[in-house]
Amino acid sequence: MARGSTPGAQEFGSVSDRLLSMHEMSLAEGVLQLIEDTARQQEFSKVTTVWLEIGQLAGVEVAAMRFCFDAVTRGSVAEGAQLEIISTPGSGWCMGCSTSVALSEAFGECPQCGSYQVQVTGGTEMRVKELEVG
Repeated sequence: MARGSTPGAQEFGSVSDRLLSMHEMSLAEGVLQLIEDTARQQEFSKVTTVWLEIGQLAGVEVAAMRFCFDAVTRGSVAEGAQLEIISTPGSGWCMGCSTSVALSEAFGECPQCGSYQVQVTGGTEMRVKELEVG
């Protein structure tokens, strides 16, 4: 037990873990707002599956997103909905070798020539691709 902590209390995680979860909580709330707006517009009352595309360079921790989605959807049209994550690859344009390249990190080097002059062109997005309603 850490000094000054309450007996029987569990460690919550690092500050960076908590901040990361706060980021995903905000994103999950935005997804829920989109779902609820669509439900009102299209007049459905239950969502059973949500397909969410998340780019590899979007800075979203998938496990935290799943946890936060489950938390924010309680009591909503999406309560109990299955969250399907579709990962989209990162991509960029290398100014050094004038080539479109796959990227695994936003500020990494070009896998072709080693240059760091790479402009990200894809993989930073997050969007609701599809909803299954029932």
